[in-house]
Amino acid sequence: MTQRLSADAALAGAWIVALTASLAVLFIGEVLGQMPCLLCWYQRAFMFPLPIVLGLGLWCQDRRVGRYGIALALSGGAVALWHLGLYAGLVPERIQPCTATGPSCTDADQLILGIPIPLLSLLAFALIAGLSAASLMDTKR
Repeated sequence: MTQRLSADAALAGAWIVALTASLAVLFIGEVLGQMPCLLCWYQRAFMFPLPIVLGLGLWCQDRRVGRYGIALALSGGAVALWHLGLYAGLVPERIQPCTATGPSCTDADQLILGIPIPLLSLLAFALIAGLSAASLMDTKR
């Protein structure tokens, strides 16, 4: 019973992180008026389904929903890692996707409370992936 509670708690934690991150980017875009760059859009595509998928898994008590959380979070985390590399100047300018049209992936608008948005995104995806994996540690199937 204790093990099941910890799996539920891990899944609930992943859901809370995903919901908070999704609401935060909506706040940044809709309230603060900051237009997302191309890589931000890709990260949103991986983040926005997570609260729905994980929430439905919690509601239906689906013990296997964590694997979908892991897949979406690792995919979004890969995009966030690339975005962070662009922001830090580790990726050459010739392969930056955000220079042609739209907002830049690397300008000063990519900061929230002094922290780069790509770093916040990467941390959220890593936390969701870790908590989703922890939710699968339940040995009773």
